[in-house]
Amino acid sequence: MNEATLKRLEDIEKRLKGIKQKLSDPSIFRDKKQFVELSKEHSELSEIVELYEKYREISSRIEEDENVMETSNDDELIAIAREELKELKPELAKLKEKIMVLLHPKDKLISRNAIMEIRAGAGGDEASLFAKDLFRMYSKYIEKKGWSIETIDVHPTEIGGFKEIIYIVHGNGAYGKLKYESGVHRVQRVPITESGGRIHTSTSTVAVLPEASDVDLKINPKDLKIESFRSSGPGGQSVNKLSSAVRITHIPTGIVASCQDERSQYKNKIKAMKVLMARLYDMKRKEEEEKMRHARKAQIGEAERAEKVRTYNFREKRVTDHRINFTIYRLDDVLEGDLDELIEKVAAADKKDGFSEGKL
Repeated sequence: MNEATLKRLEDIEKRLKGIKQKLSDPSIFRDKKQFVELSKEHSELSEIVELYEKYREISSRIEEDENVMETSNDDELIAIAREELKELKPELAKLKEKIMVLLHPKDKLISRNAIMEIRAGAGGDEASLFAKDLFRMYSKYIEKKGWSIETIDVHPTEIGGFKEIIYIVHGNGAYGKLKYESGVHRVQRVPITESGGRIHTSTSTVAVLPEASDVDLKINPKDLKIESFRSSGPGGQSVNKLSSAVRITHIPTGIVASCQDERSQYKNKIKAMKVLMARLYDMKRKEEEEKMRHARKAQIGEAERAEKVRTYNFREKRVTDHRINFTIYRLDDVLEGDLDELIEKVAAADKKDGFSEGKL
C-alpha cells in the first residue's frame, strides 16, 4: 500500500478510538440521532480497522521471514520461512483487496428507489418496439427482485411499441442495481416490418435516476408552471374527457415533467413532481461533480446516453456489454429478466475502475 492509503487507515483507526470513547459516555443516549449515527459509523469503521490490523500482522510476519531468507545460515529455518511466504503473500494481497473495496467511496443513493426512463432512439417503429422489449425485460428483472413498478408516463405507438415510458421502481437497493443500465442500448435483428429478412440496427435510450427527496433540494413553488391537459393515446386519440393529465415546468431551468397515468389530476401532479425533482437533483449532482472533477463525465446524463453500452444481437443470441467487453450467448434468458450476471460484472468493474465516476 502507498503512504497515502496507510495514512488514511491510521486516521480511520484514530477516528474509531474516538467513537468508542463517545459511545462509552452514558450521556450519548440523550441524543438518539447522534447515537445512531455514531453506532453506524462504528460498525463501518470496525470492519476496516479489523482488516488493517490483520494486514499489519501479516506484513510484519512477511518482513521477518524475508529477513530470515536474507540473513540466516540455517537451511531448515530458510525452508520454513520460504513455505510461510508462499501462504502469507497471497493472504496479504486478498486483505489489501478487501480493504481497498471498503475504502472505495460508497454511493449514498444506492438504497433508494429508481426512476427509469426508456425512449425509442434511432430506427423508427423498430426502435419503439425495442423500447417496449427493454421495458418488459426490466419488468421481469424487477419482479424477480421482489420490487414493484409505478408507471408515471407512457406514450405508446400505433404498432404496439413505446415512444417513451417513465416509471418508478420501488425497492430497497433498486437504484444501486439499475444505475448501471443508463445509456444507449442497441438491437440487431430482423424487424417484423421487414419482408426481405434483412437485419436492422435500432437503438433505445435508458436513463436511471435516484428518487429525490425534499432533503436533497428545495423547490420554490413560484418557480413552477403547472398545466393540465387531456390524456391521449396512440395517434392523439383522446382517452380521457377530463383534463386530468399534468405538466410541470421548472421555469429557471426549463426542465419539464408530465404524467397522465392516473385519472386523478392530484395523483398525476404528485407523480410528475417526483420525476421533476429527480431530474433537477440529477442536474444538481452533475454540476457538483463537474466542479470537483473537470475532466470527468457524470454517470447519468445526456452525454452518457450518447454512448452505446450494450448490444442485443438476435441472430447470434448474443448480448455484449461494451463498457467491459463482456459477451454472453444467452439472449433469451436476458430478455426474460436474467440480468444479474451482466449487472454484477459491470458493478465489479465499477468498484475496480470507477465507472460511476465517469470512466466509462
